[in-house]
Amino acid sequence: MKYNRMGRTGLYVSEICLGTMTFGGNEDAGMWKAIGSLPQPQVNAIVKQALDAGVNFFDTANVYSFGASEERLGTAFKDLGVKRSDVIIATKVFGQMGPKPNDRGASRGHIMDQVKLSLERLQTDHIDLYQIHGNDTVTPIEETLRALDDLVSQGLVRYVGVSNWAAWKIAKALGVSERQGYARFETLQAYYTIAGRDLERELVPMITSEDVGLMVWSPLAGGLLSGKFGPGSNNPEGARRTTFDFPPVDRDRAFACIEVMREIGDTHGVSVARIALAWLLHKSHVMSVIIGAKTVEQLEDNLAAVDVTLSAEEMARLDGVSELPQEYPGWMFARQGGARVPAPFKPRT
Repeated sequence: MKYNRMGRTGLYVSEICLGTMTFGGNEDAGMWKAIGSLPQPQVNAIVKQALDAGVNFFDTANVYSFGASEERLGTAFKDLGVKRSDVIIATKVFGQMGPKPNDRGASRGHIMDQVKLSLERLQTDHIDLYQIHGNDTVTPIEETLRALDDLVSQGLVRYVGVSNWAAWKIAKALGVSERQGYARFETLQAYYTIAGRDLERELVPMITSEDVGLMVWSPLAGGLLSGKFGPGSNNPEGARRTTFDFPPVDRDRAFACIEVMREIGDTHGVSVARIALAWLLHKSHVMSVIIGAKTVEQLEDNLAAVDVTLSAEEMARLDGVSELPQEYPGWMFARQGGARVPAPFKPRT
């Protein structure tokens, strides 16, 4: 296991982060039931497996199974006797947590109410990384950032991050934080996979420029890159996408990627899923890849992606088959700016 710097902070997190959407769930949990409903004994086994592999980074959210995920993660750490300083706990706020109009969003009121509940469920006195889970079109950015900064000042939260925001809005938030002296977003949690590289257009250049760490969610495209799918096998039994078809993916492009990944996987003697994860781990702009699991065996296979070394030729094949079609203004940058590529530095002699 390798450890990467979290944004521009001095904190280091494992390149694999254990996601906990499969923790919890019940008959009344709606879509969370389809994603996963692991009881505490299985949660403990999966958390232990991750810890034994060197994972120190764990991601959850208050909205996952309406708090059950946070509860089971906190209980797992307690049951396993985990030292608090040995793990980095990330959780999120934004989603609908009740029937009232103020039971969701990134307002100061909702943030302040929910952080206390998350701390209780996680059985801890602080959250290492507190993330705004979605885009609030109503609450001013300044209100959200001031609330988060207050949580940092109070010691309830150590770092803050954001998920599923546009590049322009994150850049604006970073500017506001710098101007006001607020704690800034150190991480972005975003959807990224070899079958869905959209964030490379605007988000990757932005986070690279501003030293924001990238946490990848759904690296296997909601199970589509698990190896169970391919032309003619759209709904294999037991696959999550059979009951919860998300996130949206261009299946023709995805299946073309799977074909190449299967060939490379056969060469290495590993699964398609490991190749999909290894491709992400080879990207320099990726800080940590979030993986979830319903079984210890599934987790073990995914964790082994850290041991897969792809050659430059293999990466070129994977990059080529998954390449994004050009869109404006990207194709104009290439046309107009080709002569402005910086020349390699040559020292004076």
